[in-house]
Order: sequence, then C-alpha cells, then structure tokens
Amino acid sequence: MKVLLINTYDKWGAANSCLRLHEGLLKKDVDSCVLLRYKEKNIKSTQIIKQEIKIISKSQKLKSTCKRILKKIKLLRPNTISPKDQFIRNRSKGLEAFNFPDSKIDITTSEWYKQAEIINLHWVADFVDYSSFFEKNEKPIVWTLHDMNPFSGGEHYLEEYLGIDESGFPIKRKLTKEEITIADNNISIKLKALSNVKNLVIVSPSQWLANEASKSVVFKSKPIFCIPYGLNSEIFAPRNKEYSRELLNIPKDKKVILFVADSIDNNRKGFVFLKRAFELLNNENLVLCAIGAKTKELESINNILELGRIFDERLMSAVYSAADVFVIPSLMDNLPNTVLESLMCGTPVIGFPIGGIPDMIQDGFNGFITEEISVNSLLKTIKKFLDDPNYFDRIQIRAKAVEKYDLSVQAEKYIDLYSNILNEKLILNELSQNNNSNSVL
Repeated sequence: MKVLLINTYDKWGAANSCLRLHEGLLKKDVDSCVLLRYKEKNIKSTQIIKQEIKIISKSQKLKSTCKRILKKIKLLRPNTISPKDQFIRNRSKGLEAFNFPDSKIDITTSEWYKQAEIINLHWVADFVDYSSFFEKNEKPIVWTLHDMNPFSGGEHYLEEYLGIDESGFPIKRKLTKEEITIADNNISIKLKALSNVKNLVIVSPSQWLANEASKSVVFKSKPIFCIPYGLNSEIFAPRNKEYSRELLNIPKDKKVILFVADSIDNNRKGFVFLKRAFELLNNENLVLCAIGAKTKELESINNILELGRIFDERLMSAVYSAADVFVIPSLMDNLPNTVLESLMCGTPVIGFPIGGIPDMIQDGFNGFITEEISVNSLLKTIKKFLDDPNYFDRIQIRAKAVEKYDLSVQAEKYIDLYSNILNEKLILNELSQNNNSNSVL
C-alpha cells in the first residue's frame, strides 16, 4: 500500500498531526510519504514539491535591482496590491488566516503523487488548486480535516465571536458584505470542482467538525468518518513533577495553571478570557505558565511565567507534567493537540463547551467543562479545581488517553480505511447517500 500524505507545511498544529500519522503508518510498515510545499524539518520520507526554477539573466537582475532602488527613494510606485491581498489585509485583527481555493502548484506532476495508490490530503491551503487538481486526479482521496477551510468560503474557522465585552462575554461577530460575497464565490468554486468527484472520503478528528462538514454544501454528499488524532505515548508521558519544575525553573510551592498557544493575539484562542479570570483570582499561590511567543502584553500580569516557544516534544511533556491543570480557553477548535498532549501526561484540562473539547474532556474524570463561554464561568471552574486539586487521578487520565489516542490506534483505523477503499469494499456512492451518521472508525 503506497500512501501519499499532502500538507502545505511541516510545522504547526495541523502539520504535527499529519506527521504523527505518517510516523504511525511507518511503524505499521505502510509505505507512507509526505509531500510538502514548504519544508524545514528533516523527517524520513518527506519531500518538498519540485517547482520550476526560473533562470534570471544578468539584465533581468539589473532591472530588478534598479526597481528596488527607485522604490526605496520613492521615484517608482510599488506594484498595485491585488484585490485578494487587499481583502486579507483589511480583515479584522485577531482573526484566523484566510485562504482562497487556488494555487499555482500542480501536485499531479510530482513523482510521489504518480507512484501513490491513495492520496491523503491534510492542511493544503495555498497548495492544492481546487479547479485543476480534482479535474486531473483519478486516484482515491482521503481528506483529513484540521479546520473548516476545505469546505468554507476561505476562513479556517467560521468565527462567531470577535472580542470580549465588559461583562466578560464574547462579542458576536458581524460579517461585512464583502466577506459574504467573497465567501459565496469561493464556495461556488469549491462546489463546482468537487461536484462530480466520486472518489473522495472525508475524515474528521472531532465529531463537531464532522457535523459541520456534513452540513456544508461542499461536503454534504461525501462520506464522512471520525478518526481522532494520535500521539506517541512514549514521548508524551508523565514525568516527575518536582524534577520537571526544577528543570523549567517553575516554583515548587505554588499551584501552576498552564496555557499553550503560539500567539495570544489570536482571537480564537481566547487568552483574554483566561487573563481576566486569572487576574480576578488574585492568588499569590498561583502561577500562570505560558508557552508560546513572548509578548510585552503579559508583563502587566502578576505571577506569570513565560517560557516562550518550545518545539521539543519531550520537553513539552515535562511542561504538562509540571502543571497542576491545563486551561484551554479556545472559543472555537477542532481536536486540539494540546489537550491530547496534556491528557497523555496525566494532567487534567479545563475548557469551554465548544468544538471538539467535549470529545476529549469527560467532565469530572479528566477535567472540567465550563457551563458557558464567559470569564465568570471560567473563573468559577478554575476555583472548583483549586478547591480540590488532588481530585483527579492522573494515572487513570493517562491510561484512558493512551487507550483512545495512542498513535497505533489512529494508524490502524486509517489503514483499515485505506484498505477498504483500495479493495473496493467501500462503495462510495452508497456511503454518499448515508453519510449523515458520521461513522466513527
């Protein structure tokens, strides 16, 4: 079985999930490869797509240099920005990325694509060109969703909220006419490209995203399955708490609340809700440990420890082990890797009742889910945890997480799906008529 996974990048959340599946497949002796548009890591059987290299003559180089100089001294106006780029620039700050359904890349020219028996698309924004790829492709496709972009009008999450009010509740977002028009146009392009595609199966890591995909006009006629992410349980494992705190220079005599996000400026990550709740706690025996890009905005918060970005997974397991609880205040999310990582390390999680969070958190067993999305609800739930921080059994949390999310569990489910498709046991036309059940493999 020759499987080709396709992802735009080899870093960040979706890429990590894709590469972990790749690792799991290789361990099961599956001939798995990963095709990327941008490559930074040295991982076995991953390759950047080869693109044509334009040969620039000396005269072209000179002309280009002159243009840069003239622009710098403002004697030459810069090229007019494209309408697409202008639209993206004008979007409200804090929103997730926006991508159009076109690309200049032709994936079907790759030798790895030609050799593959089955294609598994992952996060492919700015990589897969809908109109040309699905017209040229004749191979069976599994499309693993990491967000809503594959079936949306360009947004990676159809964010319902933008900002927070004085009472600590999220503010309803209002779409502009331009946002609605562009989204409708992009959905029309996607719908046209996929309307006659019969060899496509959708996989969602969370039940929430599976439901959203099944309601979309783009994927409503496609078979949809739910297969959760997998993690290497040997890497994400409980570490000695005291040693972990000593290693990371975290106070041993205080309770530690952990927050993990690449950027606190991302509205969807909801850091402002946790910030307000933490300030209202006003507890000198608490430390807020933040993992991600450092920012001056956090300097005003007392008892905060910024550890910056951490890319080493074993070191991250020590971070989770050092914490008493991991709080994820996301306003919308799929099946966050951070939650799975925390549970694998035996650390309980607190989150809002949104997206795939309820898929992972069993309220009272491995964490708490708040009653609503608000600062007061989050504050109340954190206080509930602090009233009895030893309530949770970290050994049981770890055991259940391994049972559900070990890398081998995910890999086996994908192998079964790939095999059924290749052996033609999966009758796609029939599944298309009965996909509303969102089967869980």
